[in-house]
Amino acid sequence: MTRRMLAREETYEALAGRFRWRVPARFNIAAAIDAWADGSGRTALIAIAEDGREERWSFDRLKALSCKIANVLAARGVRRGDRVAILLPQRPETAAAHLAAYRLGAIAVPLFTLFGPDAVSFRLADSGAAAVITDRAGAALLAPLRALLPDLRCVLSADGAADGAEDLPALASRASDSFATADTAADDPALIIYTSGTTGQPKGALHAHRVLLGHLPGVELPHRFFPQDGDLFWTPADWAWIGGLLDVLLPSLFHGVPVLARRFAKFDADAAYALMARAGVRNVFMPATALRLLRAAKPPPGLTLRSLASGGETLGEALLDWGRATFGLTINEFYGQTEANLLVANCADLFPPAPGSMGRAVPGHQVAVIGPEGEALPHGTLGDIAVRRPDPVMMLGYWNNPEAAAAKFRGAWLVTGDQGRQDEQGNLFFVGRDDDVITSAGYRIGPGEVEECLTRHPAVALAAVIGVPDPVRTERVKAFLVLRPGHAPGEALAAEIQHFVRTRLAAHEYPREIAFLDALPMTATGKVMRKALRESERG
Repeated sequence: MTRRMLAREETYEALAGRFRWRVPARFNIAAAIDAWADGSGRTALIAIAEDGREERWSFDRLKALSCKIANVLAARGVRRGDRVAILLPQRPETAAAHLAAYRLGAIAVPLFTLFGPDAVSFRLADSGAAAVITDRAGAALLAPLRALLPDLRCVLSADGAADGAEDLPALASRASDSFATADTAADDPALIIYTSGTTGQPKGALHAHRVLLGHLPGVELPHRFFPQDGDLFWTPADWAWIGGLLDVLLPSLFHGVPVLARRFAKFDADAAYALMARAGVRNVFMPATALRLLRAAKPPPGLTLRSLASGGETLGEALLDWGRATFGLTINEFYGQTEANLLVANCADLFPPAPGSMGRAVPGHQVAVIGPEGEALPHGTLGDIAVRRPDPVMMLGYWNNPEAAAAKFRGAWLVTGDQGRQDEQGNLFFVGRDDDVITSAGYRIGPGEVEECLTRHPAVALAAVIGVPDPVRTERVKAFLVLRPGHAPGEALAAEIQHFVRTRLAAHEYPREIAFLDALPMTATGKVMRKALRESERG
């Protein structure tokens, strides 16, 4: 059966013009994925352990475990509308826990396994989570926090009893593999994903069950009319991030496409290449930082990629050229955020990506560059990237924070907080976050373009650019660089790199100051934390 939101067309204009949302009034994510649990044994997950052992999970087995977990949660008093936190890496129990929460009509709260105690405690307290499904490491993290979390009624460990957590496998083995899935409306809440908290405490973006349907066009377009026969999806991104969960895991399961479950504790380019070749991965979502690390490694024979997409950071021509040369396909960039994801994408099958552009509005989404009064700005004008409501991919609001949710809107537009511009063909260009844009000598400089140019230098592996105070220019551009192996920092190299950028971009854009680092500060999702660099400079 086919469930694609996008029918193949010859042009982007035809695709966008004929698109219509198909969102039923009643919809439950778990029930939709259950359609593949038909007794056929169709593969849902391929789990590869650190020691290389492989285990295949069918949709039937995944449904059975999720029903068992739902019964275990229900027996501990978890009810419709309660929050169920999931503190697990990429593994089959993570997917089953999500489906169990949706099946109950509860609200899943994914948490990164890399979070420290303060980050976990805040999210559990703010969401009022009634239960946590975790592993042995998570149980140890939670043990000293439980006295501070009065709403938390139970902790279940997928690795067996540990540090006060109950033995989930033992409990599930005694539970029924049948559960009556809640009859939910498409607009009923299903998921809280916390933002990265670039300003103030993180905010919980509350999403409805329809958010899965809202993501489908933005997955299908950059992955070249996904799904196709033989597709197998993998991402190194954690499933606790909206990019791992709703760009890969849930859309793939909705389409009956198997997902490879393998999350590296630290991304390793050689290991990632070997994994993709061994498993026969066909579809990959790879953050830009990971792509840059892949570029420095040698790809093995036997890669069978059909689609490769990236989001979260601007790619630049150098990475696109490398992707074509290495994989024989164009890396399709996409754009979105936790509050409204996969809004913009490239699809080289339909239109050539404009240099530096993150793509055009994904069919179904009204995306524009707007001004301070909510007015659409002329082509080429710098403004705020925004998406118009209603939209099935858009959050219901921020959990426990209606004031912040209201401030996110400018009339009918949800304002992303990103600055950009749009050309006459509809291509959107990301310039930077509101607080990332550098103002120097009257020029507004987006860090992405400078960073992309820096990484084209043969000595530079990773780059981050910020503005630092300057008495004459207001701000001057400062670059933080991680060098490739075989290159040593020094004044001569810094001058060479400055000349490299100055002669390729513009005199006002080259970094007047360069710092060499062993590593850049990164979020758990692999994005460079420019805010941390700015704070370090102020300190």
